[in-house]
Amino acid sequence: MNGNSNNGTVSVESEYIRRHHRHDPADHQCSSALVKHIKAPVHLVWSLVRRFDQPQRYKPFVSRCVVLGNLEIGSLREVDVKSGLPATTSTERLELLDDDEHILRFKIVGGDHRLRNYSSIISLHPEIIDGRPGTLVIESFVVDVPEGNTKDETCYFVEALIKCNLKSLADVSERLAVQDRTEPIDHI
Repeated sequence: MNGNSNNGTVSVESEYIRRHHRHDPADHQCSSALVKHIKAPVHLVWSLVRRFDQPQRYKPFVSRCVVLGNLEIGSLREVDVKSGLPATTSTERLELLDDDEHILRFKIVGGDHRLRNYSSIISLHPEIIDGRPGTLVIESFVVDVPEGNTKDETCYFVEALIKCNLKSLADVSERLAVQDRTEPIDHI
């Protein structure tokens, strides 16, 4: 877990991870949880994260997303990946969308990449940063280790992608917060 050196913060993060980020990796899988503190209120960050149909609003490697059918639990999205990554498409299923607890879980069910049995949970938690409303974001995953790779290599690769996504989420959210957008945007 990438945490803070502040013991109080780490114990809060550990509690959220224990409560909301349950993965039971098998021997051939790796799992990790990453933490990001965002200087924007939860409702604003959640308005971006909850849009399973529009991950490209903050995920820099997504060029296009099409949801098949209505947006509900079990919905599939076809994601086109920008060049530069070892993939071009990913098919992902929405497993959980909890607007009260601010938790989104999805699973990759297809595509031309090596992330087999990939499952991700992202949870948002209110916190105060520099005396202002902020958001603690935790994203965790479990995935198969591809043939020819080690657990460390696989985790490092996925963590690098997630760190990039979380940095972009922070940049977009904080830019919106500075613009004083206090209401959730594009609420479904």
